[in-house]
Amino acid sequence: MYKGTNASEGIGIGKAAIIKEQELVITPDKVADTAAEVARFKGALDQTMQETSELAADLATRVGEQEAEIMNGHLMLLSDPMLTGEIENAITGESVCSEFAIETVCNMYADMFASMDDELMQQRATDMRDIKTRMQMILKGLKAVDISALPEGSILVAKDLTPSMTAGINPDHVVGIVTELGGKTSHSAILARALEIPAVVAVNGILEQIKDGDQIVLDGSEGCVYVNPDDAVVKEYAAKGEIFRKEKKELEQYIGKPSVTKDGVTVEVVANIGRPEDVDKVLQYDAEGVGLFRTEFLFMDRNAMPTEEEQFEAYKKVAAALQGKPVIIRTLDIGGDKEIPYMGLEKDENPFLGYRAIRFCLDRKEDIYKPQLRALLRASAFGNIKIMIPMVTCIDEYREAKGLIEELKAELDGKNIAYNKEIQVGIMVETAAASLMADVFAKEVDFFSIGTNDLTQYTMSVDRGNDKVSYLYSTFNPAVLRSIKHVISCAREAGIMVGMCGEAAGDPMMIPLLLAFGLNEFSMSASSVLRARKMISGYSMEELKAVADKAMSFVTAKEVEEFMTEFVSK
Repeated sequence: MYKGTNASEGIGIGKAAIIKEQELVITPDKVADTAAEVARFKGALDQTMQETSELAADLATRVGEQEAEIMNGHLMLLSDPMLTGEIENAITGESVCSEFAIETVCNMYADMFASMDDELMQQRATDMRDIKTRMQMILKGLKAVDISALPEGSILVAKDLTPSMTAGINPDHVVGIVTELGGKTSHSAILARALEIPAVVAVNGILEQIKDGDQIVLDGSEGCVYVNPDDAVVKEYAAKGEIFRKEKKELEQYIGKPSVTKDGVTVEVVANIGRPEDVDKVLQYDAEGVGLFRTEFLFMDRNAMPTEEEQFEAYKKVAAALQGKPVIIRTLDIGGDKEIPYMGLEKDENPFLGYRAIRFCLDRKEDIYKPQLRALLRASAFGNIKIMIPMVTCIDEYREAKGLIEELKAELDGKNIAYNKEIQVGIMVETAAASLMADVFAKEVDFFSIGTNDLTQYTMSVDRGNDKVSYLYSTFNPAVLRSIKHVISCAREAGIMVGMCGEAAGDPMMIPLLLAFGLNEFSMSASSVLRARKMISGYSMEELKAVADKAMSFVTAKEVEEFMTEFVSK
């Protein structure tokens, strides 16, 4: 048995189909006619864009608009005048062939993206290398592997899957994916989940152990891969696959039902989104609203700032689609760890402790923050929008942001423009400072939303991207749990709503604890909503309070996690 990262849940049983991309040898060949070479590059660029548009349209039809956005992101990269301009300059200035110019410029951008501390931007490195290879193959007259033609019952095995390769998969024929590289948040993993194909990634050295046609059994929920297993293993996993499909079907009965415990305590189970198109999944999985709309995605993958009108339309689309259900929209959370050239951000030595989020926005009121806040206020006339301020560390920051909102309300009143005059303004509690001062904040803000990813990072002084200290990064650490419990207690005492939009909100081991602490709202990926609702319906608060008391008596993260795992498994 080989272990990897569980990227897309489910059981896959089938025959290995090994996908090997052709090795491209790129050399700095000199060209005499640079004008003709630039024209040759532009021809390859146009063909790549045409093929990418077709892939995006196909994905939108087969899977959904949200998934098509991944390929639309490739189109944004391909149409970036900075990228294409630098490639043309390399051809004309150095008299080199298009393949080599593409190689050097795209690698430079890919390395820049890969060095960033933000997962989304790191994924851009993979996207950049994907479009680089596709343009080069067109220039060399090579055909990409046709994954759509794989036979039924195939388990696709590869070093790595690019987004463009994954987009071409026929889910009727491919029953599983195994790769040596990749991660849970890669675009290929996102597409595998959208296509509902079980996937295990980051299985070190697996290509050396598998031959074409070998029987493969994979568990995408646990991250396990078996090569030519005996009949007992095949039967065991066939039965697990049947149970998985049955449980998935059973979750549909929770559509349209409230999220309520056995003894009648009602909470909200809502979804995190990054783009307006994500609202389709929110509706599909019957989330009770949106607990986090990450607006920074509207500012990325483009060459200029989104206008107030563009932002207004994006916020309005989500608010209107949810027909009165709450939509918590986080104002721009961006800083020196994200490369957005048009914003003129300097690179921070320590971006997570630097010039970002509310600090940046309050400094850029006129050109960035006011247009966003005005767009949010205008869109609030079309639904139940709430404004959330991220990365708050002191009450002054909240008061200044709230003052701007009041100033903009007066401006809209003067122009007779409609907005929700009772719009709620809350904060994301994700710093140790905000947690310690939660009682003070609770007297002034309209709601809290706990961001456990950063709260854990800051509480434990751990860079979650650093492998050497990642063992310390755990939401189950008693220090983090005490912080969460304190924030919830302060909110409840002040009578304001308290939610959670970090990953812990959808963690089955954390949900019982959060219920016992008194959390009102759980925000997670849309696909996790029904499973969380089912879990919540199986507990009583009396039972959970005793469990939480016991969990809080432990002094290590390992003890807490083991105790909660045992409780949930029962």
